[in-house]
Amino acid sequence: MSEPALPPTRRGSARGRAAAGVVGGIVGVAAAGVAAGFAAERVLRLRQRRGAVEDPWRDEPFGELPAGEYRTVTTAEGIPLHVEITGPRHARTTVVFVHGFCLDMGTFHFQRKLLSTMDGVRTVSYDQPGHGRSGRLAKGEYTLDMLAWALHKVIEECASIDSHVVLVGHSMGGMAIMALAELVPELFYADSRVAGVVLISTSAGGVTFGLPDVVVRFRGSLLPLIAGAGTASALVLDRARGATSKDLAWLLTRKFGFGSGTASPALVSYVERMNAATPTESVARYLRALYDHDRMSGLSSLKQVPVLVICGDEDHVTPLEHSKILARELPHAQLVVIPGGGHVTLLEQSEAVDAVLLPFLRRIGA
Repeated sequence: MSEPALPPTRRGSARGRAAAGVVGGIVGVAAAGVAAGFAAERVLRLRQRRGAVEDPWRDEPFGELPAGEYRTVTTAEGIPLHVEITGPRHARTTVVFVHGFCLDMGTFHFQRKLLSTMDGVRTVSYDQPGHGRSGRLAKGEYTLDMLAWALHKVIEECASIDSHVVLVGHSMGGMAIMALAELVPELFYADSRVAGVVLISTSAGGVTFGLPDVVVRFRGSLLPLIAGAGTASALVLDRARGATSKDLAWLLTRKFGFGSGTASPALVSYVERMNAATPTESVARYLRALYDHDRMSGLSSLKQVPVLVICGDEDHVTPLEHSKILARELPHAQLVVIPGGGHVTLLEQSEAVDAVLLPFLRRIGA
């Protein structure tokens, strides 16, 4: 569904120009925090490009995994969601992947690749509203309730009718699952539709997404300004992002998305491409929902199903403490800490994540 055309303007509103300046300032603060290490990282990246540093994922077809079926699921707001499905229609277990903010379904590249080869398993992957190949909201701001109902629609239309449904959410995807559990708790009752939940690098509330304290302190006054920036200023910022040094964008992705160990340059580049593909307008219209996220009271519904909580101990976006809180609130949950893992540990350390994900799925399938 295409958005209605907006009348052209010669110059953005004062609010839009101010918002552009605010977002630009936030980007500037984040960039300043990594400027000291830029030269060394750039030298390393040049060496990696020239083959001096071996990259195990250099030839991996990120974003190109085949699917047995492609669908479009339309939300209540009229947003078309791009959905890709693997596995048999009457599978014993259906795994629904729910990705995070400024990413797309490719975040689960390795998990989907592995599960799509297993008998009796169906995978359902989709791009969240305003991300990847899905459509955008025509007007207004995105909410986590909206994402929860979108997930509900995907489950109803794409999951096998008689299968155990396991929801796997990363970052904002985990938040959408928590919102769904609060809105439709009966989905999570014993012997109901959802048989298990996996929460990766996520939070029940109070997340700051790695932004400096000075930005977090004033977020209450900044968010309405940024969210109301409008299409004109968003287009200006998109052009500015496109003109930003690729090395700087790569470095920011490397610093905030990954742990301190050696990261595959191909993986960092893939995550950076997903980040860059998310329009500034979508970013701005999600911010309030993410910063206002608080689902502590809604976690009670998740106490009735098996839950696996995974987080890297070097996650700068949703730090490990948030996963520990989830584990404390869900006494039957299994908490797995990935040493050296960053925010995208499911890509960065996929083997370690898969080593705990597979037994969890087998237990539910049995």
